[in-house]
Amino acid sequence: MQDEADIERVGYQQREVVRHRAGTQARAVDCVAEEMPVALVFNGISHAVMMATPRDLEAFAVGFALTEGVVQSRADIYDIDVRPARASAEVELTIAQPAFLKLKDKRRTLSGRSGCGVCGIESLALLDLDPEPIVAPALPPDLASAIARAARELTQHQALMRATGGVHAAAWCALDGAIVSVFEDVGRHNGLDKLIGHLALRGVDMRDGFVFMSSRGSYELARKAARMNIPMLATISAPSSLAIDIAAQAGMKLVSFCRQDGYVEYT
Repeated sequence: MQDEADIERVGYQQREVVRHRAGTQARAVDCVAEEMPVALVFNGISHAVMMATPRDLEAFAVGFALTEGVVQSRADIYDIDVRPARASAEVELTIAQPAFLKLKDKRRTLSGRSGCGVCGIESLALLDLDPEPIVAPALPPDLASAIARAARELTQHQALMRATGGVHAAAWCALDGAIVSVFEDVGRHNGLDKLIGHLALRGVDMRDGFVFMSSRGSYELARKAARMNIPMLATISAPSSLAIDIAAQAGMKLVSFCRQDGYVEYT
């Protein structure tokens, strides 16, 4: 294995480009977001290969395991080993035997899947679109103020976006809208998994805050958030019909088109 210090990643690479503006051209160096295959291995068996930005991979693996139902809680994960390489990475998790046996029972080939929870599934019977109701959720006492604050503060935490212009952000917000943590990735679902993994590793009660995403409100974001008992999902862009349905079934508040001066409430 290569020395991890030799391949520590900032999440972007520099590439030579030619900029064309107003009929002129000039050579320059551009920063582009990194994207590479990340293999997630459970008890020695490769389960999924995700295309992701190779940062915060421990949090990513933990979040994926939780939001995809591989494990039921952080306590089911005994050990995490991140093995970075030049053009790929592997994260091996040692999980509780009952969780591993359940995983083997329904294991399917997921290489190259998008993380949407559907790609690679062999039949409609394997879909999991029915979340349990969220237990004892806490919602912002002043919703408009909380959303306005989150929308105002988010860009301050998007360092990778400022460098590349090509990543999504997933933010954990306190009930007053103050942003506590932000994770970025080329995939919106990966960003959310990183955020959830980070919160789980620190023992944060995910019922006591909300998620703010710099993306559309896609169904997989709603499903992942609902699985973790997150009471509210806020997004900058539009939601899909299935995201609305899942949020409604879980009793999760879904708000989109979030700006400093307003939002649209869907559930």
